[in-house]
Amino acid sequence: MLVLDSHRTNTALARRAARRFVRASCPWADANDVTLVVSELLGNAVRHAEGTWLLRMSCRREALVVEVHDSSSTLPIPRAGDPENGGGFGWGIVQQLASSVTVRPRRAGKAVQAVWRPAPPAPAQAQAA
Repeated sequence: MLVLDSHRTNTALARRAARRFVRASCPWADANDVTLVVSELLGNAVRHAEGTWLLRMSCRREALVVEVHDSSSTLPIPRAGDPENGGGFGWGIVQQLASSVTVRPRRAGKAVQAVWRPAPPAPAQAQAA
């Protein structure tokens, strides 16, 4: 398990730690996809939740779970991306890259959870007679 918070580290170091965690603990997961999602979720916490966040990552055989807690009770709102002024792409990216994404209101803010599941094994090839 990996647990980091904004009181002890910054987002750049958290992204690097997340990448190392995925490579070491969940080799079946795409480290680039997970790192991008972690970056988006932490960036949103910094932008919209007074900058405080808690990152938790765990990996088991059946799933990789990334959870970001922040102090804002405002839930993410999908919006169209704006290439001229920037912004609006992150939430869609998070939803596209993870197997599932959930948002849970908490007593002091919210938790955004992104989950990746390993691809099912490929069916065995029929042997030639």
